[in-house]
Amino acid sequence: MEYLPAPAAPAQGHILCCQCGVPIPPNPANMCVGCLRAQVDITEGIPKQGTVHFCKQCERYLQPPGTWIQCALESRELLALCLKKIKASLSKVRLIDAGFIWTEPHSKRIKLKLTVQKEVINGAVLQQVFVVEYIVQSQMCEDCHRIEAKDFWKAVVQVRQKTVHKKTFYYLEQLILKHRLHQNTLRIKEIHDGLDFYYSSKQHAQKMVDFLQSTVPSRSKSSQRLISHDIHSNVYNYKSTFSVEIVPICKDNVVCLSPKLAQSLGNMSQICVCIRVTSAIHLIDPRTLQIADIDGSTYWRHPFNSLFHPKQLEEFIIMDINRVHEKKKGAGAGARSLKHTLAEAWVRKTSELDTDHQYFCCTHLGHILNPGDLVLGFDLANCNLNDEFANKMNPQHIPDVVLIKKSYDRSKRQRRRNWKLKELERDREAPDTDDERQYQDFLEDLEEDETIRKNVNIYRNADIPVESDTDDDGAPRISLAEMLEDLHISQDATGGEGAEMLT
Repeated sequence: MEYLPAPAAPAQGHILCCQCGVPIPPNPANMCVGCLRAQVDITEGIPKQGTVHFCKQCERYLQPPGTWIQCALESRELLALCLKKIKASLSKVRLIDAGFIWTEPHSKRIKLKLTVQKEVINGAVLQQVFVVEYIVQSQMCEDCHRIEAKDFWKAVVQVRQKTVHKKTFYYLEQLILKHRLHQNTLRIKEIHDGLDFYYSSKQHAQKMVDFLQSTVPSRSKSSQRLISHDIHSNVYNYKSTFSVEIVPICKDNVVCLSPKLAQSLGNMSQICVCIRVTSAIHLIDPRTLQIADIDGSTYWRHPFNSLFHPKQLEEFIIMDINRVHEKKKGAGAGARSLKHTLAEAWVRKTSELDTDHQYFCCTHLGHILNPGDLVLGFDLANCNLNDEFANKMNPQHIPDVVLIKKSYDRSKRQRRRNWKLKELERDREAPDTDDERQYQDFLEDLEEDETIRKNVNIYRNADIPVESDTDDDGAPRISLAEMLEDLHISQDATGGEGAEMLT
């Protein structure tokens, strides 16, 4: 008689599954994981597909009901946006983990791998992993709609300056770029004496006006025009216009102050030179080095104009120069500049080198001028001054020549300039032949004035190699330490297949 061996007893601490009989560790449901998943699906009711809306123009995603947010691929913000779309369905389970599954960036698909837990039969906790796929659909946001329409604006800021030189606007452009105030503009239009900024809301326009008044001496006024009126809901639709007028004074202008204003500034000479324009007009007296700052409100109470056009600058050569180390202060005199050196110079026009006619003048450029140097200045002795204050001055108090700045070889400076600036995207008029010369003047001002340079983002130009000129003519240059690298960041944030999520 043959005896068959008895079936093996379950391992110690194990039970048999009530469905398939497989030995398993004890659990409240008395079922193995396979049978339990066959009986219960904890992801039931959670959508496995969805849709997200993406604006191609501004590269933002729609967060319902009407907010558009900036999200990089596989970023934490995009993950939160996708989870919010199934938030109601996830309320019945506990979310353990969520992450992205790599998809090709142009596939218009976003895949999430979710891990959830839920208490099922008799208190057993079941964990399950599943994938939710989102289809990226293109939809233009309201802001981009307004930009494309170009005429759909609610407010416009008209910035004007009654001068023939655009130095102030070039400076303003760099300030706007640095503080990123151009992001809310629908359109920027350039006209012959200024710029127009168009906005979708009055608040954005008011923010620009406040910025302009804090950065350049100016005054503003506003008006509004009724477009439509809903008599049932009592809703008014206006278009607002802000007019900002910048003082008509630029760097290197020679001005003539009123006697009252000159006296209030510490008995300055009426004939002064504007050394820079920032939030105030910075003046210097070339005969005493006395300096003064005039803000916008003071200027509009005591207005004055520039005596010369920038094209009237003439070239002089220094025949002899004598630095004045001590100069007695007059009664009630104000502060003096420590960055300049007072000097007395004999100069001759380069156009009159065949004559013996020389001019004597006092200058604030004694720290950079030497005999034989070329310098740009204005000839007051042989011109007709059409200014109400200058015409009433004693002729003995009007200098023959006012020197403005040292002259360097422009072509050489332009050739070795290893930096660049960014520009605003704007609708331009027909290009003026004089615009390039004015822009080069502005770039030279940045090289010569460190104070203005601190407010501007200057980028390294990799196309021009760094070189040490042995025949350096002493022209001011910007050091590499003051330059920023012009970064070009690619938008491929996936990092390739199998890469971790970038946050």
